[in-house]
Amino acid sequence: MEFALDTFGDVTTGPDGRPVHPAQVIRELVDEAVLADELGIDFFGIGEHHRDDFAVSSPEVVLAAIAARTRRIRLGSAVTVLSSDDPIRIFQRFSTLDAVSSGRAEVVLGRGSFTESFPLFGYDLEDYETLFEEKLDLFAALLSGEPVTWQGKTRPPLEAQRVFPPVEGSLKAWIGVGGSPKSVIRAARYGLPMMLAIIGGDPARFRPYVDLYHQALAQFGIGTQPVGVHSHGYVAETDEAAREELWPHWKASRDRIGAERGWPAARPEDFEREIAGGSLYLGAPETVARRIASTVGALGLSRFEMKYSAGTLPHARMMRSIELYGGKVVPMVKDMLA
Repeated sequence: MEFALDTFGDVTTGPDGRPVHPAQVIRELVDEAVLADELGIDFFGIGEHHRDDFAVSSPEVVLAAIAARTRRIRLGSAVTVLSSDDPIRIFQRFSTLDAVSSGRAEVVLGRGSFTESFPLFGYDLEDYETLFEEKLDLFAALLSGEPVTWQGKTRPPLEAQRVFPPVEGSLKAWIGVGGSPKSVIRAARYGLPMMLAIIGGDPARFRPYVDLYHQALAQFGIGTQPVGVHSHGYVAETDEAAREELWPHWKASRDRIGAERGWPAARPEDFEREIAGGSLYLGAPETVARRIASTVGALGLSRFEMKYSAGTLPHARMMRSIELYGGKVVPMVKDMLA
């Protein structure tokens, strides 16, 4: 069982209540990862976005900076938007990260929950499905480390092409899944670990997807692979403090994204519902630990990954949440699972 943290590099607010410059957000993000390493957390992930409320558009560069300041924590994306990137360049960037981190790199391949990268890099959203399927097929071929021969519709063909730099061992690649049976089966077909993004509702409702994944692996003749979950969370000294500290930042982020997608404004009861029985792991260490242990047991997880950043939540509070997660929550969950 692995315990992880991830962030999208959400643009935070400073003591004066004004947005922090994205450059400063990135520098503080590196400090957050260093703290996670010091606490013994297993994995640290950074998401890719191309919009003004998130500071990181190139996770691999930030992860390389983190690699230089850490010793043992594994480093990867959360997620890499494969559909609007080139699989060969992704592989090269992560094989380079793997080299500078002495074999600690991972990549989570997905579509992302935003579409800004498609017009930015010249892709048509009408090709959404084809782009992901073909690029995943090529990336899976690259993982073998052998010369690649490949042909598709979305890029020129390859004939016995080698890609450099090679990985010293093997590059661990996950497929990020949002809840589509087709995506679950696709992950199984390539024999890649599955990372479930559960950002709302009862986590136990994803059990059929986990079962489908294991059944599909067996049908494809592939051995058991890890299953992970990415969900939002925040830890404070008490349940009451956690609610008070996170609510305004959770609401600000939820309302901004909701306005783009036609959602109503977030209400306190929405917040409370996600805390009580949804996918927001919020509260004192013991409260959060019990919720995580319940989800791990219900879904048979190999990794739990908590997105600790939340909209405009300030850096100092994120640092304290990381301290409590690594120093108290993780040991409690291990005891509960034992």
